[in-house]
Amino acid sequence: MKAVVQRVLSASVTVDGNKISSIGPGFLTLLGVAKGDTETQLHKLITKIAALRVFPDAEGKMNLSLKDIGGEHLLVSQFTLLGDASKGNRPSFIGAEVPALAEPLYNKALELSRLAGLPTQGGVFGADMKIDLINDGPVTLILEV
Repeated sequence: MKAVVQRVLSASVTVDGNKISSIGPGFLTLLGVAKGDTETQLHKLITKIAALRVFPDAEGKMNLSLKDIGGEHLLVSQFTLLGDASKGNRPSFIGAEVPALAEPLYNKALELSRLAGLPTQGGVFGADMKIDLINDGPVTLILEV
């Protein structure tokens, strides 16, 4: 399981010309589910994201978490994070979980994020999504479980 977590001032997802979700300050997380990933790994990942201390405190140091600042979470499924371009120029996605198994884990990720106390929005699994964001910092982390 792989996640790209970006600190944002705002972010939104549009599908077929309709804005379906948007957040203010917080995290945009792109989530890639690999073959064999489990709910246990997902729980560990979401717990880590909720506790990441990358927001500035009163002294400007990165000491505060998403929960500390009352930030929002936009969580988007992104199978291409599991792409392997080590051979040739066309990535292989054989490491990504099949949609029938990845979608329930993505939905569980949304649920776990909300249960962690984070106001959470999502994308549409498998849709052609357009994502607008304003990076903050920029601060971007790649997490693997």
